[in-house]
Parts: sequence; structure tokens; C-alpha cells
Amino acid sequence: MTEVAEEVPGEPAAPGATVHGVLVSDSRGQEVLHPDRSDYVDLVERLRAEGYWMAVDLCGVDYLNTPGDRGLPVGVEPERFEVVVNLIDHRNRRRTRIRVQVPDDDPVVPSLFSVHPGLEASEREAHDLLGIVFSGHPDLSRILLPDDWVGHPLRKDSSIGRIPVQFKDPTASGGARP
Repeated sequence: MTEVAEEVPGEPAAPGATVHGVLVSDSRGQEVLHPDRSDYVDLVERLRAEGYWMAVDLCGVDYLNTPGDRGLPVGVEPERFEVVVNLIDHRNRRRTRIRVQVPDDDPVVPSLFSVHPGLEASEREAHDLLGIVFSGHPDLSRILLPDDWVGHPLRKDSSIGRIPVQFKDPTASGGARP
């Protein structure tokens, strides 16, 4: 069995490096962690205990039909959806990004509400626009779209819709056609 080295703060991630047992990569000098959905909340709790007190944002991404390299380390299987969380450790002046792969056939990840309550609206937005379900969220209702809206408009396979526009016939008002 091969041993995997722990990540050294301030150094680019070596292939196969881990932080708290989670694969890590480097994106332009920023540490990026790639937990499984099952390790996601545990990882964020550990990082909070380490000093990452601020969750800057959370968003969802739809990679449907996205060709090319997505910057995932070897051992992380790309899925259609991804949940991305950015954390800050102010005391040590560090930022860390978390990227969780979420499959199309089971778009469910645990909610971070119990660890970072300020992400409540961000999780609702990702649910509303992409259909990612955050299990354990206290109120996963629509936040941007009407309650009767069908579907999730930021999914790349969602119809862009159409609003019928009716123009006046320019000859009806006596105007001449060019």
C-alpha cells in the first residue's frame, strides 16, 4: 500500500496529497479539497475547528456535456453536478475551496446549515436553480422562482423558454413599409 503525504501549507499540492484524508489539488495557488459526499460535512467541521470560521459562498455547477479537463485530481470521478464552497481562515490568512461531485441520478448532498448557518440562502438558491437537494436543510423552498415554477432553469438541459411577442402590423396604422 502506498502512503499519501499530507499537504504542506503554502506549497502546491503534490499528486495524491490529502488533507484530513481528502484528496487535494491546487488551483492557481489556492488549496482545493475534493471530498466524497459522505465526508463533506465532517471535513467542513474539521476545517472550522482548524480556524476556517467564514464560509464565503456556496454554489452549484452543471457540467453537462463539458469537454476537457476539469482540474480534478486522479481518483476523483467527475459527475454532472458539483457543489463548490469557499472558506476563509482569517487568523492564518488562508482560503480553501471545496468541490463535491454530485451525480445526476442522485443530486443530494448534506446541508452545511448546522456548521455554517449563513449558507442557508446559498443552498436554497442551488436547489432552486439546479435541483441539487441539501438533505437536513431547515427550509429548502424556492428562493428566486415562483412556487409554481416547473424545473430548474440553470440546468444545461433545461429549455430556455420563450415569451411570445406580438408586433403591430406597420401597415395597419397607415405607415408605409420600407
